[in-house]
Amino acid sequence: MVELRHPSSSLGSRVASSPMKRDEDTSPLIHDHFSQHVEDHPRHSSRDRERSFWWQTYSFFPFSKDDPRFSQRGSRISLFLLLFVAIAGLISIFSILHQLNSPYLCKKDGIVLHCPRVKEKPSLWENPFSATTSWKPCAERREGGISDLPPENETSGYLFIHAEGGLNQQRIAICNAVAVAKIMNATLILPVLKQDQIWKDQTKFEDIFDVDHFINYLKDDVRIVRDIPEWFTDKSELFTSIRRTVKNIPKYAPAQFYIDNVLPRIKEKKIMSLKPFVDRLGYDNVPPEINRLRCRVNYHALKFLPEIEQMSDLLVSRMRNRTGSPNPYMALHLRFEKGMVGLSFCDFVGTREEKARMAEYRQKEWPRRYKNGTHLWQLALQKRKEGRCPLEPGEVAVILRAMGYPKETQIYVASGQVYGGQNRMAPLRNMFPNLVTKEELASKEELVAFRKHVTSLAALDFLVCLKSDVFVMTHGGNFAKLIIGARRYVGHRQKSIKPDKGLMSKSFGDPYMGWANFVEDVVITHQTRTGLPEETFPNYDLWENPLTPCMCKA
Repeated sequence: MVELRHPSSSLGSRVASSPMKRDEDTSPLIHDHFSQHVEDHPRHSSRDRERSFWWQTYSFFPFSKDDPRFSQRGSRISLFLLLFVAIAGLISIFSILHQLNSPYLCKKDGIVLHCPRVKEKPSLWENPFSATTSWKPCAERREGGISDLPPENETSGYLFIHAEGGLNQQRIAICNAVAVAKIMNATLILPVLKQDQIWKDQTKFEDIFDVDHFINYLKDDVRIVRDIPEWFTDKSELFTSIRRTVKNIPKYAPAQFYIDNVLPRIKEKKIMSLKPFVDRLGYDNVPPEINRLRCRVNYHALKFLPEIEQMSDLLVSRMRNRTGSPNPYMALHLRFEKGMVGLSFCDFVGTREEKARMAEYRQKEWPRRYKNGTHLWQLALQKRKEGRCPLEPGEVAVILRAMGYPKETQIYVASGQVYGGQNRMAPLRNMFPNLVTKEELASKEELVAFRKHVTSLAALDFLVCLKSDVFVMTHGGNFAKLIIGARRYVGHRQKSIKPDKGLMSKSFGDPYMGWANFVEDVVITHQTRTGLPEETFPNYDLWENPLTPCMCKA
């Protein structure tokens, strides 16, 4: 932090120094005869200096020795004033010490308590309490609030969207759909969870989310219906006809775009579909109440089915009691599947045969990006320097050890099939042997009901990570983004570690860096990367950091 100094501070320092010595050293205007005259005078003794000090002190008061009015009465007044100043100073010091040691009022679980003012020790499992009490969530529905919905016959029309991608991308699309419906005063038809080419899942909204809670919680914000109105007979037209589809919506479009370009078509056709709808609503170009509504949908209206919640609670309970007594646990979102490794176009440790197979895979899946492959090595180096490559399991293990997590740490791994299998996982498992997945925590019989839908299994991972003591991400994506945002929303107390991959790549590539220096770099770098309160824009989107639009000063 830059130290600010008053302009007079330098003057004060000069005054406090010896004026004679300063003049001798710096002033060219002192004549020789003056300096000789000074040398002729003897130095004052220490007793004379003490006496001089006290006489100067007395001179500040209304009576002095040379004043004919000086008397015994004046001396008493002067002593009284000196005593008064000394007592006032002592009282001020004791008051400051008392405030530092006395408890202060704080709120825990809604109860006002006297909390001691103690310096918190750094914790591996929690963010400092003092740094997490200044904000509280405020996007929930107001009980007894007045609905601002217009009558049903005054709605602008019906809005229909396909929520594409995996579970978390679909979740974001649903939140945006509610917001867009609010912007245009339209009725929202319950979104369809579209089958994704990668996920290949036919999950419906009601297979994963509690529909009744979703509709009821938002009843004062947006009118939502379960299905397409009966009077609209050709329902397939919403999926296929270009006349019923708005296609040219730019990414992160402002609210005004929908009012100017989409609303007129809804009023004309009465029912319109928006496609595609991935990231088609901005953050800092929409009204604050719209962003707050998106948080209300995400954190309050979208609830998983009770059976998913119950199974996740069972997994969390087993994680917390794996040692025979209550223990904290870490959740690790390990993104190192074959598709992620291939899409990253980064270079990783492996045999020649393994790298040759990966090159063939990339050429087949992404021919336009692969081209002839000659430029990929330079691209891979650049991406690693910029921190845009997924962390390998072994790299994650080294970072966690440097942070201070012991070998006995219980770790829940949320991941797809890791590229390279057990050989790739070996360094992580050797350093942290207590790794476990949901398949190891639960029996086949317990998970059989959730295997019908891939998104149900993803929902279990989501909830177990959300409820962990420490969450660690290894690469970007909607899953990690939503987890970190939700943990921030409930109070920033839970640690959510986001490794600085750019800095780590430099450290890993430095052959002269010793372990002690590496540990120091890791600890210092990640002190502010644990989910603490931070301003939202422009560094974060709403899902990773809901602070500004969705939280209030506590």
